[in-house]
Amino acid sequence: MTDLVLGPLLRHVGEHTAAIWVETADPAEVTVTAGEHQASARTFRVHGHHYALITLDGLEKGTKTPYQVESDGELVWPLEPSIYPDSVIATFDHEKPLRMAFGSCRTSVSHDSAGNKLHGVDSLRAYALRMSGVTDTDHEGDPDPGPGMRWPDFVLFLGDQVYADETSTEMQTFIEARRDVREPPWAELKDYAEYAQLYKVAWSDPVNRWLLSTVPSAMIFDDHDIRDDWNTSLAWKQEMEATTWWHGRIVSGLASYWVYQHLGNLAPEEREQDDIWQRINSHDGADEFDATDLLDEFADRADQEPESYRWSFTHDLGSQARLVVIDSRAARVLDTENRSMLDDSEMAWLDEQLRGDVDHLLIGTSLPFLLTPGLHYVEAFTEALAEGAWGQRWTDIGERMRQGIDLEHWAAFQDGFHKVSDMVLEVARGERGRAPETVTFLSGDVHHSYVSEARSPRKAARRRPRQQSRIIQAVCSPIRNQLPTGERIGARLAAYWIAGPIGRLMVKSAKVPTAPLRWKLLRGPWFDNNLATLEVLPHGLRMWWASGKVEDGVHHRPRLITVADVTIDKPTKETR
Repeated sequence: MTDLVLGPLLRHVGEHTAAIWVETADPAEVTVTAGEHQASARTFRVHGHHYALITLDGLEKGTKTPYQVESDGELVWPLEPSIYPDSVIATFDHEKPLRMAFGSCRTSVSHDSAGNKLHGVDSLRAYALRMSGVTDTDHEGDPDPGPGMRWPDFVLFLGDQVYADETSTEMQTFIEARRDVREPPWAELKDYAEYAQLYKVAWSDPVNRWLLSTVPSAMIFDDHDIRDDWNTSLAWKQEMEATTWWHGRIVSGLASYWVYQHLGNLAPEEREQDDIWQRINSHDGADEFDATDLLDEFADRADQEPESYRWSFTHDLGSQARLVVIDSRAARVLDTENRSMLDDSEMAWLDEQLRGDVDHLLIGTSLPFLLTPGLHYVEAFTEALAEGAWGQRWTDIGERMRQGIDLEHWAAFQDGFHKVSDMVLEVARGERGRAPETVTFLSGDVHHSYVSEARSPRKAARRRPRQQSRIIQAVCSPIRNQLPTGERIGARLAAYWIAGPIGRLMVKSAKVPTAPLRWKLLRGPWFDNNLATLEVLPHGLRMWWASGKVEDGVHHRPRLITVADVTIDKPTKETR
């Protein structure tokens, strides 16, 4: 028998299939049993670490089945004794109204008073405690209060699950035991072993581990999974590639991301088409397959030739919803003559995915597609300035602004923003199949949460078919990494008050094209640590944001409270 290092994580689940991911201490044959269903897989090895992904098939839709994990025939999950309920596989039933959780940006520090003072209460952990019944106080505003509250069908993590560049005290202790932190890359991550430890720190807390074992998860990276401002611009990339340590970072970061996050995103038929998984899964030798060189070569190629691999993915949720998750980091085109958030291959793929004929089209992108309008135009201006709109002598100033204050969202990639806006408007007008009730962007990154709504510009609306879908931007950030009070005030001033008039002046001076959408804030902003939940209703969508609150000094068992609750009704003549 070999012990579990991490997991089990319940990953992609359909109506009849489920994937369970584990990391083990040594090579092993891992078996998952759920009722009458059983499947096994041999571990594969990457840089001395051991992993298995086990797929169960033939499950009954809409059921919850407890499961257990064995390693070389010995029970390793559930752990005993345990105060948490049995881990279960909850298969989808596409006729049941969807409920999903989403959020981004989660640091992994202690859950005591010191950790909570540093980054606030972990809202994912508060959510897990509430689900498990360990905390018995009602979740205010939840339609199903009590320990039997309906669980989300899955949780979508929208980036920065791990911070490779802002390491915790625990991670720094691990790093210092291996190498001299006075040498580059200092206390940041250097190699695969350090990434493996970072994921271990992030996913080992007992109640979060239980949640990840029983709620399916989907994941996409953002910059801190690799490094702050990852792929902001060509100048940024050239600066990184000139260092002695960047190549090791990007290779280990992408290789570990494939193992820990991306592989479990894929449906069984998609995994079978993945070249890396085919090589691993087709190994029929008695020994464990060593995928180290395969993954390192793959990660190097994926960085240098982004069109060689697609990190974006979809999740079919039946006729009521479809989820399209976009890679807004690795697929960027940084060439100054052809700058875009997505390369041609990725843009063509997205063009195929954005279709109607569902009640709700959900688009996951770690970076908000719609910032506040004022900030949007500030970012658009900065891109124009850095690309020479005011002449060559201003380009360096534009580049310093872009990197210095993180002006690198969709708004700073105007080509991609306009193309995707046009696609979304075509969906909303019913030009790509039946128009959904909503086209809803789900995002994170910005360390505050809000809801906005977009429409066609008035002049365009008169020339084209009427917009039939409500276009919504919902942001949930952070799960755990809240801004200090002073920074919150600065962020609110910059994004919601100052940026508006400045943005209008800037775009005129740089001749930035008018956005193909007009939008306004519906709710927010709020700066709490949050995990958001989205539920499909008969008359639209409901979304609520929940945070953990410490009471009576009991830091390890925070109570889950509702911070905001927003209902998006079906479109009417007034809302179109």
